[in-house]
Amino acid sequence: MLNKDYKIDASMFEMTQSDATIHDQKFETKPVGYFKDAWRRFKKNKGSVVAACIILLLVLFAIIAPLASKYELSDRDKFYINKPPFWRESAEKTALWGGTQTKEVNETMYYYLRAIGIETGLDPIVEVISESVQKVGAKETRYYKVKINTYYQLGVLNTITVTSEDYAKICEYQNATGRQVIYPYVEDKDLAGDSALNPDTIKGLTSTPEAGGNYWYKVKNLKGLPEFDSNGNFKPAYAMQKNGTLYSEYNSIRVASDPYDASVPNSGYAYAKKNQSGYDCRINYWEYYIYKNGHEPMYLFGTNEYGQDIFNAIGMGARFSLLLAVCVAFVNMLIGTIYGSIEGYYGGATDMILERVSDILSGIPTMIVVTLFNVHIADEVGVVPAFIIAFVATGWIGTASLVRKQFYRFKNREYVLAARTLGASDARIMFRHIYPNSLGTIVTSSVLVIPGVIGSETMLTYLGIVNLSSSNTTTIGTLMEQGNRCVTSAPHVLLFPALFLALLMISFNLFGNGLRDAFNPSLRGSEG
Repeated sequence: MLNKDYKIDASMFEMTQSDATIHDQKFETKPVGYFKDAWRRFKKNKGSVVAACIILLLVLFAIIAPLASKYELSDRDKFYINKPPFWRESAEKTALWGGTQTKEVNETMYYYLRAIGIETGLDPIVEVISESVQKVGAKETRYYKVKINTYYQLGVLNTITVTSEDYAKICEYQNATGRQVIYPYVEDKDLAGDSALNPDTIKGLTSTPEAGGNYWYKVKNLKGLPEFDSNGNFKPAYAMQKNGTLYSEYNSIRVASDPYDASVPNSGYAYAKKNQSGYDCRINYWEYYIYKNGHEPMYLFGTNEYGQDIFNAIGMGARFSLLLAVCVAFVNMLIGTIYGSIEGYYGGATDMILERVSDILSGIPTMIVVTLFNVHIADEVGVVPAFIIAFVATGWIGTASLVRKQFYRFKNREYVLAARTLGASDARIMFRHIYPNSLGTIVTSSVLVIPGVIGSETMLTYLGIVNLSSSNTTTIGTLMEQGNRCVTSAPHVLLFPALFLALLMISFNLFGNGLRDAFNPSLRGSEG
């Protein structure tokens, strides 16, 4: 408490800057805008920054992968089906992209694979891991656990018919490059060894093009166990040469000037057998693939059940899924913004009527909407447009509700009242004064719509409810559905699309949370 006897004297005060003109001090730092301030806050969230980088890499993958791939989505190889990742140049240096599978095979299959390597020079057996003998009664069976190159395993195809023109071109290619595509023709009757098997019953070994073409050696039983000579080597079953010697230089290039004619005894090597439409040939598919495509097989992510390059297919599927999601998110934001701003700005009866419409639409399950549009509209407008319309039909409701809340929050602020007093129109107040202050929340909500659309699209295509696959279109869900059918025999077909989807969904959610915290610091850490 102040002492009553204490007196304040004027001499106790001193005037300051009495002879100076005082001005406001100039800011030493540059002013920070709304978006710059949000960017500063976003950079502090390391998880969201990493997620944004991953999203950028995935988007770049979707753009670059189809351009970098040697294949189109329409390229389908009927022999290289569900093959693991393979790149020969890398496989020779590292264990990656070796195109290998580990299997346990019996003795017959083991020698069958060895014979492929002897004839073609491309040995399917990369490594013999272990060897065991299983005994059932008095019978012993030898088994080998081996690592197999699945691309070399195909070997030589049997009885492939080519036209006379193609046969001449292949022969010309062989002579020019020194790469052997056509191998000597083998008659079924020549496969029978010293056991004198019935030629009619031995045809079972060569009945399939994929397996039968690799029987170039004599066998001693119908299981295909090879018959060896005194030195332990395979006995060739090729046709006799004019001088009576057998074809024994397995890897040399020998192109017959004339195809084999079975009616002429000892007419030379049986390089091809003439028929009405051309020639039946034994073709080394590895070399034939190079002849047709101009390069060796190179599938960085392997192939699926249609023989498509998964690397290219994921890129094309990601393109479609991202474009679909961005398109749906943009349309939903546009419709939701207009609808929600009208609700929130005018309120009253207008708000009540529009809210009841939203309530009715939101009560319809999305899956039912998509199914109905797919069944009744897809035939007229197309599957993809019908799919987009189905997502937009109810997808804007969430954005409209959020915009409505923001307009209720800001419409009675002082700057809005000042604008109204100065004669600003409703449209100007709504979209020049209120909407910019709500933009951060709306953008954040729209970004989070993208993973939701991708997840829904993947689920619907994975379950087969909607089929978006065609000769030049695919989706991540379609690729996962294909992989699910062969998950035990070829897990890579499901692994790569699922990994891409998981990274995309997790990254988008982390990125969206980071945007929410940046634009709305008051909501930091909340789930809404």
